[in-house]
Amino acid sequence: MDQRLDQSAVTTIRTLAIDTVQAANSGHPGAPMGCAPMAHTIWSRHLRHAPATPSWFNRDRFVLSNGHASALLYSLIHLAGYGLTLDDLKAFRQWGSLTPGHPEFGLTAGVEATTGPLGQGFANGVGMAIAERRLAEEFNRPGHTVIDHRVFAIVSDGDLQEGIASEAASLAGHLKLSKLIYLWDDNLIQLDGPTSTAWSEDVLKRFDAYGWHTARVEDGNDIEAIDRAIDWAIADERPSLIGVRAGIGFGSPNKAGSQKSHGAPLGPDEVKLTKTAYGANPDATFDVPADVAEFYRGAITSGEALVAAHTKRLLAYATAFPAEAAELQRRMAGVLPNGWERALPTYELGGDAPTRNVSQSSIKALAAVLPELIGGSADLSESNLTDIHEGGRFTATESGRNISFGVREHAMAAITNGIVYHGGLIPFSATFLTFSDYMRGSLRLAALAGLGSIFVFTHDSIGLGEDGPTHQPVEHYAALRAIPNLRFFRPGDPNEAAQAWGVAIERRDAPTVLAFTRQKLPVLPGSITGAAAGVKRGAYVVREASAQAKAILIATGSEVHLAVAAADLLEASGTPTRVVSAPCLELFGDQDAAYRESVLPAAVRARVGIEAGVSLGWDRWTGSDGAIIAMDRFGASAPAPKLFAEFGFTPERIAEVARGVIAGTHRGVIPTPHLHDGHKVG
Repeated sequence: MDQRLDQSAVTTIRTLAIDTVQAANSGHPGAPMGCAPMAHTIWSRHLRHAPATPSWFNRDRFVLSNGHASALLYSLIHLAGYGLTLDDLKAFRQWGSLTPGHPEFGLTAGVEATTGPLGQGFANGVGMAIAERRLAEEFNRPGHTVIDHRVFAIVSDGDLQEGIASEAASLAGHLKLSKLIYLWDDNLIQLDGPTSTAWSEDVLKRFDAYGWHTARVEDGNDIEAIDRAIDWAIADERPSLIGVRAGIGFGSPNKAGSQKSHGAPLGPDEVKLTKTAYGANPDATFDVPADVAEFYRGAITSGEALVAAHTKRLLAYATAFPAEAAELQRRMAGVLPNGWERALPTYELGGDAPTRNVSQSSIKALAAVLPELIGGSADLSESNLTDIHEGGRFTATESGRNISFGVREHAMAAITNGIVYHGGLIPFSATFLTFSDYMRGSLRLAALAGLGSIFVFTHDSIGLGEDGPTHQPVEHYAALRAIPNLRFFRPGDPNEAAQAWGVAIERRDAPTVLAFTRQKLPVLPGSITGAAAGVKRGAYVVREASAQAKAILIATGSEVHLAVAAADLLEASGTPTRVVSAPCLELFGDQDAAYRESVLPAAVRARVGIEAGVSLGWDRWTGSDGAIIAMDRFGASAPAPKLFAEFGFTPERIAEVARGVIAGTHRGVIPTPHLHDGHKVG
């Protein structure tokens, strides 16, 4: 490719991004203007991709971690022939367009990850690289390399300031993820002004310390220098960060090198001045020179050649290793093997177990029939009980199924998402439920992007006991339920816990949170026959009333068996009582009206909701005539039985409240009893 065509292509990418932002009168032109040369170098000289077959699984991945620079990515996707039209660019940030303000996975072909919250794409790329290595280890054979691709990303100053990126970078260096190549837009400017106002570290030395290969390109417009730096990165056995001294708003006579070009359109006059500075027609908009279009659309032909060559390799692989080839095809198609659900454990009446132990048994059973299952914990595998036994470790030298994430919760969640973005694996990650706060940004993006990530949280309530309120989640149930498209499961007994794992495995288009207990829970009579179907519908009748129900007790998790015991007390005093176990209230809310009525008949208005978490949201299920026994305060440090008693989670109190509801003396949230030991009441 000649220098003139290189420069014309870079100018085209820049002007398309400028026009895209200007048409919307909204967006971020500065980063695309500065990053165009490095993006062009990646896409024209290194990225192995197939625009006509965007789901080709051996493609290189490109992640735009600084998602606010979306106009850059959309310009590249348009030029390369992914089906994004100039009209789509003109509809930037508008209702129903394929070009939202920040890239969204699953909406626009060529977008590999939903980015925008800084640091997320950085960590997602680490997950993609882990997935590539794991699958390569699993399926490649001597003379038959069917998995071999890289992850490229452009990252910003803001990305590298985020703690999530530091967490992910530290792990990536430790694991020596050599297929990871990031270009850093080192433009010395962020939204509030020069980076020097908040940042004075030597970033490349920091990444050296993380175990990364680092390089510096002083002139962000020097395509040959960028190209050489990428070649060196490809040859290195470590992940790579290339600092490119790009210029934000490059070419703008009045806004280059300033935060003024960061988050606002240049304005019509400045657009013309900038195009003139580029040597482009100042009056032309969305202009793509014919030679640039021809060159970039060559990616369609070259991409199909890559796909054809890979298909040929797969055919040879299938001849030599038919079982492995069939398994690879199944995995990359995201199809579960027949009968996998039969592996889930079941439990008989009279038994009991902490549901975290049931989760461990479920993981062991599922791992035996689902080789795509992979996961790990944030330095809590001994507490979460999440190891895949005999699955091996994922290290710098091994590519087993157990990932030691270290105490890096936020990166762990985003890396999990990256593994899902890649495809071919079903990942889970684990920590204590109270630490889900550290992961919320990634949980939210998993829900937004429709990723089948599985998040395992143990120590799910005040029931963890002596660790005290710092480790006892109370507001977390409501907070997680509030995330659209995420489903939060709090199973009430061993059978429900196993079935919750089954739902999570099946749910490949959205994330699932599984919350498990540290303390033992008894097997509930109704779960033996009812859990398999009931958990899939979010709630079910776990104990039926002896006659027409006068009251309904609705509970989740460790409080369900207390509700069953309370129903026994009520029945003994002549009050027929139904108990509903609701392991996933959001899923129950998704059911049709007829099913919801069958579980919570409208005619029975005497209802009590029981959950050792905040009361927020429970009134939907208890109604205006019902009552809620909840934990609208922080916990305390004491053995679990003592805490449940002191905070009013006993069969006797539940029965008392139910009688009050029937009598009309109890309504709404029932105040949490005060402790008697002088502990401050929240």
